[in-house]
Amino acid sequence: MLDLEGLQLTGDEGEILCDPRVGGVILFSRNYHDPVQLERLVREIHTLRDPKLLVAVDHEGGRVQRFRTDFTPLPPASAFGAVYDEAPSRGRHLAAVCGWLAASELRAVGVDFSFSPVLDLRSAKSDVIGERAFHASVDGVVNLATAYINGMKRAGMAAVGKHFPGHGSVRGDSHVVVPEDDRDLDTLRGADLGVFERMIPHGLPALMPAHVIYKNVDDRPAGFSSYWLRKVLREHLNFSGAIFSDDLMMAGASSAGGIVERGTAALEAGCDMLLVCNDREAAVKLLDAVPEKADPVRSARLARMHGLHEVSRSALLKSDEYHQAVAEISALNPAPELDLGFDTPAPP
Repeated sequence: MLDLEGLQLTGDEGEILCDPRVGGVILFSRNYHDPVQLERLVREIHTLRDPKLLVAVDHEGGRVQRFRTDFTPLPPASAFGAVYDEAPSRGRHLAAVCGWLAASELRAVGVDFSFSPVLDLRSAKSDVIGERAFHASVDGVVNLATAYINGMKRAGMAAVGKHFPGHGSVRGDSHVVVPEDDRDLDTLRGADLGVFERMIPHGLPALMPAHVIYKNVDDRPAGFSSYWLRKVLREHLNFSGAIFSDDLMMAGASSAGGIVERGTAALEAGCDMLLVCNDREAAVKLLDAVPEKADPVRSARLARMHGLHEVSRSALLKSDEYHQAVAEISALNPAPELDLGFDTPAPP
């Protein structure tokens, strides 16, 4: 899965995206001007290939929302946790409404899926996760994330839970360092990993592993670890969905070596799709090194990530449900004078 330079496809990008080893595109703020331009860009990407390339974006809400103008400003996940603590049913309702709203606005311009929601536990240790997490308890995250995912599903979008087996209790930011967690497997199962254990049986469509080394479990980051992805995730937890690597250009991936070593290690560990963002030279280098090899099981997992329930943006904007959802979710956002910096973009 690769990124694009700007608001429209270049000739070189169109050629690269037709490489059979490319399976999708991840969009960023630089790829967005307005909904009309975005819909045109997504349609152009989708018409390049058959089956269509997947088109994804990071659209969690809070400080991780790539499209803002003419999209509803979404609150951070922690806003639902705050409501949940006072009124659990209300918190679950709002999470479901937000999942539906976020997914509906994206589906109305053709985007297949968002890399959301975050399934990490909220902890004071982690600044990079922080308010991106629903709650500090396993029960809170499971209840709110399940509602959010159900809302997404109703709008025709598959969820991608992140960051397996849990990034929220780790102090280091994997965008700039290689974080380490010294807890053993039993301790993790009673905490962060417990969220994934409880949610996977309900049919979680996809996951993204963390660029974190859990050094008392394995000496490789989870996204490069066959123990975590094949033994724990596939065999023990019976996960049958797709596994997307986190961005291989992040510092947290550096322990695996150069881009070819990183890509090879992630594939061998069990990732179904590799993200290579903001470095076209590295992306091309990896493409040249990865052999073209058909994998029907992998293809089937990824095929389930295509968006469903096509709806036009004009039809969405006319619906009563949409306006009710916008009103309910907008009420959770802080007033401008109390803005906590949620508009600052953050990487995945």
